[in-house]
Amino acid sequence: MSRRHELLHHQNQLAEARQIIGAMQSLAFIEVRRLRKVMEIQQKVVAGLYRAAQDLLGFHRELLPVAQAESPLFLVLGSERGFCGDFNDPLMETLQQCLTETGGSTAGFVTCGRKLSGHLETHPQLKAAFEGATVLDEVEDTLIRLANGLSGLLKGDAPLIVIYHGGPDEEVLARPLLPPFAELRDQPAQFAYPPQLNVTPAQLMQDLVDQYLFAALHEILYVSLMAENHRRMQHLEGAVRHLDKRLNSLKTRENQLRQEEIIEEIEVILLNADSEAVSNFNGN
Repeated sequence: MSRRHELLHHQNQLAEARQIIGAMQSLAFIEVRRLRKVMEIQQKVVAGLYRAAQDLLGFHRELLPVAQAESPLFLVLGSERGFCGDFNDPLMETLQQCLTETGGSTAGFVTCGRKLSGHLETHPQLKAAFEGATVLDEVEDTLIRLANGLSGLLKGDAPLIVIYHGGPDEEVLARPLLPPFAELRDQPAQFAYPPQLNVTPAQLMQDLVDQYLFAALHEILYVSLMAENHRRMQHLEGAVRHLDKRLNSLKTRENQLRQEEIIEEIEVILLNADSEAVSNFNGN
C-alpha cells in the first residue's frame, strides 16, 4: 500500500470518529435543553415548598429538629459516563476537604455515578455506590435507588450533605439537606399573623419535610446531570476541533503526495517517450 493510500485509510478512520463524536456532542446538547426546561419547573416547586416552610416556622420554631452531634453523611453526585473531562476531580477534592473538616474517619460518604465510584471504590469511608442517570428519563429511577439506599444509611438525625456541580458557573457546591430548614431557625416571621391550618403544625411540618426533600433531591439530580452534559459538550467540542485540524493536515499531506505521484507519472511518460524516440531514430 502506497503512503497516499495509507493516508486515505487514516483519513477515513478519523472521519468516522469525527462523525461519532459529533453525534455524541449533539445528543449532549439536546439533553441539556431538555434538562433546562424541567429544572426550571423543579426549582419553582422547591422554592414554593421552602416559602411555605418559612411561613410555618416563623410562628412554630419548636418544630425544627435539634442539631445532632453525629457525623454527617455525604452524597457525591458524579458522572455516569465518560467524555466529560475532569468533571469528577473537583468533586473528589471537595469531598476530601469536607471529610477533613468534619472529623475525618468518623464521617462517611455515598457516591452516585459509575465513573466517580470507580475512582473511590477503595476509599475506606465509602458506604455505598449507586448508578447515576445518563439521560433525563432515568432520573426518576436514580432518585428511588438513592432514597432507598440513604434511608438505610442515615442514623437518627444525622446530617446529609450533597456535593455536586450546581453553582452559576457549575462550580462544586456542598448543600445540606438534612436536617431540613435549619437556616430558618433565626429568621423572623414574614407576616404579622400565623397561617390558618386545617391540620396540626407538626403534621404539616412532616409533610413539608417529606415533599421538600423529595423535590430538592430531584432538582439536584437535574442540575448535576445538566452540568455533566454541558461539560461533555465542551470536552467533545475540543475533540472535534482537534480532529478537524488533523483531517485538514492529512488532506494537505495527501494532496502533496498525489502531486508527487502525478509528477512521477509524467516523468515516466516522458522517459518512455524519449526511449521510443531513440528507438525510432536508431531504427531509421
